[in-house]
Amino acid sequence: MTAPHALGLAEAAAQIAARRLSPVELLQDCLARIAALDPRLNAFVKLTAEEALADARAAEAEIARTGAPRSALHGIPVGLKDIIDLAGHATTCHSKLCLDRVAREDAHVTARLRAAGAVFPGKLSTHEFAIGGPAFDLPFPPARNPWNPAHHPGGSSSGSGAAVGARMLPAALGTDTGGSVRHPASHCGIAGMKPTYGLVSRRGVFPLSFTLDHVGPMTRTVRDNAILLGAMAGHDPLDPGSADHAPEDYARDLHHGLKGLRIGFVRHFHEADTPASPDVAAALEEAARVLAAEGAAVKTVTLPKLTEFGAVNRMILLPEACAIHESWLRERPGDYAALTRRRLLPGMFLSGADYVQAQRRRRDLVAAVEAAFAEVDLLLCASSMDVACRIDDAEAVERTYPRQARTPFNVTGHPALSVMCGVSRAEGLPIGLQLVGPGFAEALIYRAAAAYERAAPWASMAPAPG
Repeated sequence: MTAPHALGLAEAAAQIAARRLSPVELLQDCLARIAALDPRLNAFVKLTAEEALADARAAEAEIARTGAPRSALHGIPVGLKDIIDLAGHATTCHSKLCLDRVAREDAHVTARLRAAGAVFPGKLSTHEFAIGGPAFDLPFPPARNPWNPAHHPGGSSSGSGAAVGARMLPAALGTDTGGSVRHPASHCGIAGMKPTYGLVSRRGVFPLSFTLDHVGPMTRTVRDNAILLGAMAGHDPLDPGSADHAPEDYARDLHHGLKGLRIGFVRHFHEADTPASPDVAAALEEAARVLAAEGAAVKTVTLPKLTEFGAVNRMILLPEACAIHESWLRERPGDYAALTRRRLLPGMFLSGADYVQAQRRRRDLVAAVEAAFAEVDLLLCASSMDVACRIDDAEAVERTYPRQARTPFNVTGHPALSVMCGVSRAEGLPIGLQLVGPGFAEALIYRAAAAYERAAPWASMAPAPG
């Protein structure tokens, strides 16, 4: 019999609905898994085991009384990146500056999941304020990669990626400003979605960039991801960036396959703009072949260069981040990790004109991607150009961090999903690809990703036990 912690979200939900597994049994097995693995992986900043167990017992009692779960999330453990508020607990942002910042209420997305019946076993590691990087001069150690703890799990939703990748939790939430859901998804061999800008409320999530931030689901499979997004999405009039778009059944088309879909392969991102490692390049080509074999029409498309997207992302992110951090940077600079401080400070020297020009160029980049979607239904491109480097190699971390193709879709706001598409030959570490769609086309992305997942062997792979 499969151990409860090894079940994905949809599998666990089916077992709970059939009364073959109780929420308490599931949570207890996940907690045992956390106790065994987290001393090496550091995915958790704080465990909330007793509170989660009380909620799991309440879920078990309610299901027994009503005869059915509220939703597929009822009794399912979901981890929260520690920039997302959980009422009564500190939202530390992995920083000395916020150790005592106790949330008075749930973030909007936490409240939505709680209403669906989810339980919350703990707060997960992040890079400081979701921008720094793996740092060793912070109150908590950095999370490590479950495939090899000597390696970087990706960030900034590093604990979320590690916890889901290690099968400590079936699901977690991350945030994504320049790729921070998709980066750990690609390095930890899981599915991570950056939804359309505004689809998921950011209220109660500590901000990094007002116009680039997204909250996204991180899970083991595409189906799990679609289910979790369905519970997260919804208009929030108190979030100025929230889209008035009704939630959907994002899993509705998972069985439809790829026949008739046109997929544009953005080869120049990894071939010319930022040349990928041979393993990553080969994995992407093989993924394109699989998609074509499953019935998609795959053709090469061209977008603006990665350098253009990256420059616009930085010129918007840094001034917006400095608007948030200005007083702390002036009054308490020594309380930041050195890496975080080095990331943030350049924003203090950018002008209003720089910011306005970046926003103007942003409109051109959005238009270019929209023009591509007039010719194809989805885009295929790289996520990271390298597999995870060693976490203690600061030079390698600094070199590989910008070698990615995720920031374009923070700039444009289009939904983008990272899924596993290979394993590196030398290190045995995951490789990820991205599927990108038009605004609010998450269901279409999931349809294509599910077909790829069925045709490729990667979804069944996991880190070595123990």
